[in-house]
Amino acid sequence: MPFIPHTPDDVEQMLAAIGAKKVEDLFDEIPKELRIDSLAGIPDALNEMQIGRLMSERAAQDGTPLNFIGAGAYEHHIPSAVWAVTTRGEFYSAYTPYQAEASQGTLQLIYEYQTMISSLTGMEVSNASLYDGGSAVAEAALMSVRAHRKSRSQRILVPTTVNPNYRKVAVATASGQGVRFEEVACPKGALALADLKKYEGEDVTAIVIQQPNFFGVLEDVDAITDWAHAHNIMVIASVNPTSLGILKPPGEWGTTGADIACGDCQPLGVPLSSGGPYAGFLTTKMEFVRQMPGRIVGRTVDLNGRQGFALTLQAREQHIRRGKATSNICTNQGLLVTAATIYLSLVGPEGLARVANECHRATQELVAALSRIKGVKLAFERARFHEAVLLLDRPVAPVLAELARRGIVGGFDLSSDYPELGNALLVCATETRTAADIKAYADALAETLKAAVRAA
Repeated sequence: MPFIPHTPDDVEQMLAAIGAKKVEDLFDEIPKELRIDSLAGIPDALNEMQIGRLMSERAAQDGTPLNFIGAGAYEHHIPSAVWAVTTRGEFYSAYTPYQAEASQGTLQLIYEYQTMISSLTGMEVSNASLYDGGSAVAEAALMSVRAHRKSRSQRILVPTTVNPNYRKVAVATASGQGVRFEEVACPKGALALADLKKYEGEDVTAIVIQQPNFFGVLEDVDAITDWAHAHNIMVIASVNPTSLGILKPPGEWGTTGADIACGDCQPLGVPLSSGGPYAGFLTTKMEFVRQMPGRIVGRTVDLNGRQGFALTLQAREQHIRRGKATSNICTNQGLLVTAATIYLSLVGPEGLARVANECHRATQELVAALSRIKGVKLAFERARFHEAVLLLDRPVAPVLAELARRGIVGGFDLSSDYPELGNALLVCATETRTAADIKAYADALAETLKAAVRAA
């Protein structure tokens, strides 16, 4: 964004226009006892060259470690064209497209995004995005309560194999509105029909199925979806969009498909960036379209037959009466949606399938290499994607600390969220990890475990 300086003459003219003598007069409402002349510990201002050097030095402190952690946010290759286009002024500074006649480019991009996400998930309609994967699960739960008119319980079954952060966000977001989230234990690393037997005959609004689940294990989505529908329970699918390059989309689960599908757009051209910002997606069947949160962009023609785009459904409290609104979600995360749309348009269906297959290959290679190390074994012998749980013969935290010292981010310590698993480590490999990377990790882990034994 260009730097626009204000000269002393500019400032004087602006002050004169509003009837103020000096800039300080603009803050005369603040009591004197609340004003301060300086901030303790804050250094003097730096010039542009100095601040550029400082920020470069601080960024370099992060280093360039080999990354084997996923747990809901993934390091993928992002084609350079994605952010070269995303950061163009037309997209980078565009705000919510309230004025259709002045926002055709932004509206068309969101329309294309909705089309791609609907196609990817096998569903009929998509909204214009949410904050992230966690908020998407929360909004999907609230949506299911509105859509399932035969259910009065507001009970949502959530297997413990669902991302623990997603579960926490859902509870924080929706429990205050009367939604009850009931955890379903999955001791074998995936949800089994036997785990659901006790809920048969009860009033349950919906069940969340994550595919692949937090452990990277593939759930039996067809059987679970058909079981849920047979017992008058809606199905909320939480999916990794990259996996849909090779896995069955939620719209095709079971006999009639999931009712709502959601997830995080982060794998689609969005960098990790210390945890965000990301964007969440949400799709559904057309019969539930009026219960969707957020808004929807539609395509139409004008009086002269020319194509145009407009916000066609806006069920937010800013547009309609609060009591009639579906949600107070207040953003379409437009910049991240722009990146995701450009990413998908560049890689296409075949490219996404190649990325997914490479991720699967790398994960299998990683699991094989690490499982050969003494003191390491695989927790769940099941079909998987992206991730796997390994069990170590000692606490995970010190091992990860030593790997970090060697320049390797070794995975996610599951001991806090899943203490019942013991010394469990969640590891991940995407298409960015080479055979040399995997060997370097295996060698470092083997040396770390041997050194600990010698020290003991």
